[in-house]
Formats: sequence, C-alpha cells, structure tokens
Amino acid sequence: MATDIVPIQLSLTAGDLITLWAPRWRDGGEDWEGFLGDEDAIHAFPDAPALAAYVRTVAEHDLTDHPAWPLVRQLTVAELVPDEDNCYDLVGAPEIVADEPDTWTVGELAGITTLVRSLADTCGLDSVHDVLNSAEGFALLERGKWLFTGRDGGKLWTELGEVIAARWDEVIDALDGMVEVPEVDEDALATARSELAEETGEPLPSEPEREPAPRATHDRPVERDAPLSKAARFWEDVGIDPIMISTDEGDFYTLRCYLDDRPLFLGAEGRIDVFGSVRALARHLADAGADDHDLTRASTWPDVVTKAVERELEIEVDPQNAYQLAGLGEDIAEGPAAVDPNQLDLAVELLRDVGAWAHDESAAIALAPSQSLGWLVSCILRPDPSRLTPSPPFEAEATRWTTLTTALTRRLHRP
Repeated sequence: MATDIVPIQLSLTAGDLITLWAPRWRDGGEDWEGFLGDEDAIHAFPDAPALAAYVRTVAEHDLTDHPAWPLVRQLTVAELVPDEDNCYDLVGAPEIVADEPDTWTVGELAGITTLVRSLADTCGLDSVHDVLNSAEGFALLERGKWLFTGRDGGKLWTELGEVIAARWDEVIDALDGMVEVPEVDEDALATARSELAEETGEPLPSEPEREPAPRATHDRPVERDAPLSKAARFWEDVGIDPIMISTDEGDFYTLRCYLDDRPLFLGAEGRIDVFGSVRALARHLADAGADDHDLTRASTWPDVVTKAVERELEIEVDPQNAYQLAGLGEDIAEGPAAVDPNQLDLAVELLRDVGAWAHDESAAIALAPSQSLGWLVSCILRPDPSRLTPSPPFEAEATRWTTLTTALTRRLHRP
C-alpha cells in the first residue's frame, strides 16, 4: 500500500466521491501537499473502479511527481477503496456539531476540519480559511473533547455551531466549485470493475431497472374518531398534506409531503409557494402550479393536477397540519408555563422540515439539546421532574426562536 498517498471519500453536494490525498511530504527541502487533479480542479470519482481507470490511464496530474506515485499505479481496485477513517462527511458537519461534544463528534469534526484546511491550502480558497478562522473552536478540535466541556467549553462549542450554521454553505460552495468528475477510459473502467468483482467475490452490477417515481407519504399516522370527508380521503390517498402556516402577517396555505422520509414542499430552491386561501391555492395548482416545483417528484402528483384542472380539487387542512408561529416567541420569553406544548411541538416540526428540505441546518443546530434554546424546548415538550428546570431570563432563547421563525417566513413566496 502506498501509505504516502491515501484514497479518501468526500461527501459533497454531488454525493460521495473518491479521490487521492497526499498529506504533507518533503521534497527538495520544501514541504508539499496535494490532491489528485490539476491546477484547475480536484478530480474525484463515484467509485473505486472509476478512480482506478483514471490512475492507470492518465499520465499528467498534480501527483505525478510524488515519490509514491509509481506504487499507487500498482494498487488493486480494492486497495483504492477508502477505509472508514478516510471518509469525510463534509456536508454533514452541521448535523455533527448539533450533537453533544463527545469523543466521536469532536474527533469526526476535527478530521473534517483538517481535510478542509488542506483542500483550502492546496486550492488557494481564502474564503474557506476565513470561515475556519472565524471561530476559535476550529483550531482546538484536534486537542479532543475536554476543551469543549464545562461552561467555557460549552461556549466554544456553541460558537462553533453558530458559525457552521451561518457560514458552512460558503465552505461547501467553494469546495463544490473545485471538484469535478472527469470522464475515464471505458475499457479501463470495465477492466477495473471486473477486477473488483473478482477481489470481493461479488457479481458485477447489472443495469438497474428504472424505478417508478416515489410515492408520497404523510409525516405521521393519525388516529381518527370520525370518518374522513371526501376531500380528506383524497389527500390521504395521494399522500400529500395541505398545511396552514400562521404568521404575524396572516394565514398561508401550501402543500407538503414526504418521499423516503424526506420532506418536500410546494416550491423549489428553498422558497415555499403559499396562498392566502385554499381557493387561491387550488386555482394556482390548475394553472402555473402544475409543474416547476419539488412536489412533481411524487408519483401521485398528476392526480392532484387532474383534480385541480377539472375544478374538483377540495382542500382541507387537518388540525395537525396547522402551524401557529405567531406569538410563540413572546410566550417563550415569558417562560415554559406560558407556552402551549402542542403548538410548540408542531412549530418545531415545521422548522425542522423546512430546514431539511432547504438544506439549511440552522434550526437543527439551534434546537439540539446542547443549545440553550434546544434545552428549553426539550424541557417543555418532554418534561422530566428528575432533571434541572430551566430558569429565567429566557430573552436569549426567545431571540433565537424569533430568528428561526423570521428566516422561515422569508421563505414564504406568494406567486
């Protein structure tokens, strides 16, 4: 194994990609560090056979002059599969920092930070360095979890989480812009796939069958005391929820469903199309709202469009899909006794769903139990007499909540 050049997996916006990393080495009295690629981009691949095909057929790239490169070209395809310690979930950093700072979370985030710094150094990404230098905790991660315990350590971890929530997209955007997937020689790729199948004893993958569009589902099973109305039965059957979002500016109606447990809203690119009445929503679906949004991914979406075009679409909002955001910030500022747990629970659900759909981890981080707002919310929704009750003042938590709900309402778009 060429230990001076390491196969690594990068989880970026495009998915999990494999490339090669040459950690710092010394040559000619100078220190060097590099990744597989050229002056314009890091070259990464969807799997080890594609990486092997590139390694075996491309003569010129940034690692050609590395002392260990001749050994890399002799590696088997299986040896080019990154081991678990060399898999870096770059897009998952916001979820990692949302957890408690234990040995595993701190260690994983430390590894990601080290790799990101190396990428920034190699590619000259000053914007990435700017993010990593904006919180003291980034430089302390390699020293372990102990620096993130206690009152001062908690502040370091909170600051780290806030910077990642606000600015990690800058890091991902910069890295996305530097990574490309080049084409590889088809014959070399076929040979590499056959070799991997022989090495692992697994058959070559067959041409995948075209899968049907995923069917939409609701977020939770609902127990009902009364029979469903005709309109409610329709929405139950298509697996899509009409929802109402109440804000300080009024009540707004839209649609949401879940595909493979991932929330989707009527809208695209983080903007939710909303309407002041169910009639306005139905009219929109019969016309401009038939396509160009994320709900078209659901296999049952044509059923909704057909009903709308025929002017037979009735929209009813189940009480469990009515989200009241107005006034919750003021209630939180007063303290747990002033907050309606059911209303809060639904609002938290909406914040998390919108964040997951829009690839925005701000709510997930702020609502984590390790954060002051998340701890307060947890105590309200899951009271436990055996644990310490939050004590006033709650202005900071109320301000954080208002920031989250304000960001959500800015996503509401009236076509």
